[in-house]
Amino acid sequence: MRRQDTRPSPLFLALLAVTIGGGVLTVLESEFAYTAGVVILVLGGWAVSLCLHEFGHAIVAYRGGDREVRWKGYLTLDIRRYSDPLLSIVLPLIFLLIGGIPLPGGAVYINHHALRNKRVESWVSLAGPLTNLVLGILLTLSVQLFMPGEVTPLSAALSFLALLQLMAFVLNILPVPGLDGWGAIEPFLSYKAQVFGQKARPWAPLILFAALIGLPGVGTAFFDLVGSLFDAVGGWSALAWEGYRTFRFWY
Repeated sequence: MRRQDTRPSPLFLALLAVTIGGGVLTVLESEFAYTAGVVILVLGGWAVSLCLHEFGHAIVAYRGGDREVRWKGYLTLDIRRYSDPLLSIVLPLIFLLIGGIPLPGGAVYINHHALRNKRVESWVSLAGPLTNLVLGILLTLSVQLFMPGEVTPLSAALSFLALLQLMAFVLNILPVPGLDGWGAIEPFLSYKAQVFGQKARPWAPLILFAALIGLPGVGTAFFDLVGSLFDAVGGWSALAWEGYRTFRFWY
């Protein structure tokens, strides 16, 4: 069996370049240019973070005993390896555009039998959301360090992208079948609970997303929790809101 290269794929590097290009557009004087830049930076940054999220799962699984993730190409950061074009890329980006909720978008298929123990299994699941948490903190720090107190399209876009990363962390860490939070506790659950989780995995996240969008109390609690976390890592909510407003320019 041919061993896959582990270097970042050209597609990932191109995606990263497009995201950086969006950031460059945000500093131009033209309203059209900086609005387009915010949209490109946020969408491109979210796609890059999806790759890093799934890479986090894969690299921990690889170090934990699952060598198959290498020849499956999961260590190349190639978004095509993690996704179905419609379900994993198009739909999450559409939901991001219309509602601002970053749905889990990718997937890596782990050989759990190859992992060394239950603790490793748990960390494989946690690695993805923790990647989002780290990205959210780093983006927030970049605004604090390099653009302190500045209200610009670039600082607003980075703040909104940081908020999305923290939103993804909180969402994914919930102990709901089909999400990473459930995967983190599943190895330690009873057999009956694991069977329930397997049966609920296809529809439990859909119920959660419907509740977040359709039930004001659930949505408010979720966004309050995300906002508190954003404030705790030094984020500026008003700046993130400005980024959100610019991102959804058609409203």
